[in-house]
Amino acid sequence: MSDSAVEVTDRPGKIHARPVRHPGRWIAVAVILVLVAMMVSSVVTNQNWNWSFAFQIMQQRPVIDGLWKGTIFGTVGAMILGIAIGITLAVMRLSDNPVLRGVAFAYTWFFRAMPRYVLLAILGGAIAVLYNPIHVGIPFGQQLSHALGLSSDLTFFSFSWNDISSSIWIGILGLGLSEGAYMAEIARAGILSVDKGQIEAAQALGMPPGNTMRRIVLPQAMRVIVPPTGNETIAMVKDTSLFIAASIITELYFQAYGFGQRSFQIVPGFMAATLWYLIVCSILMVGQYYLERYYSRGFGEPSKAARRKMAQIAAEH
Repeated sequence: MSDSAVEVTDRPGKIHARPVRHPGRWIAVAVILVLVAMMVSSVVTNQNWNWSFAFQIMQQRPVIDGLWKGTIFGTVGAMILGIAIGITLAVMRLSDNPVLRGVAFAYTWFFRAMPRYVLLAILGGAIAVLYNPIHVGIPFGQQLSHALGLSSDLTFFSFSWNDISSSIWIGILGLGLSEGAYMAEIARAGILSVDKGQIEAAQALGMPPGNTMRRIVLPQAMRVIVPPTGNETIAMVKDTSLFIAASIITELYFQAYGFGQRSFQIVPGFMAATLWYLIVCSILMVGQYYLERYYSRGFGEPSKAARRKMAQIAAEH
């Protein structure tokens, strides 16, 4: 018998393998499809939803103003303030100075424990009761001037909190202060994810600490920082509905709910606000996806272009 015949005979036969059956999956799919069909049928056939009126509410001028001037502007302002505070606190938490670490820890402890609705209510009303007007000057200046018999009370300027307590700036301040505590932990986690060798290399080149943080650490930490920051931004869009705690009425939810309440059609008012929230959050989700992909270059699975290049090289060899 020849060698070729032996090789052909020794080869194993073709394996007729059958995939493992998963009947539970098909049952789960069927149940889900039935539930989805029931929900769609309820939404489409139930006239109490009154979608036509909900679409009318979405187009009203006060609702549009609340969307831009309250929800979107409030979200952008609060996130800018929160990110700035968060990065500063993260650097303080990682400092060798125990005072800076203690201050940063106390800030995050307090504002993470404080509900945002309560914080906005305090800024919108309680501050005016406690300090009105608000004097800005040397600490204990009034007491010192009275004790020393000075004509000036050592106050630089004063203002009434009632004049700004119901403005969008108070809402931005409240949400920004609260967001700073959460962003501090997110930024700290991102900074700790960068290899210490990167910092040591920058120090060996004589780079100042500030430049090291801005040019070396933070760009690499963005891969870890961007996903939770995107989630916080989307959550902030919805948290602007809490502005009513500070008597801020130029806001999407309050205006949409007001139209529904005045016409005794509360559900269309809810749906109008919900649809706008869905639109804004969907746009933010798309932007978050591209930001994550941009800052994740070189990590995880290769991009489509890289896969095509590797396939081309493999075909050439």
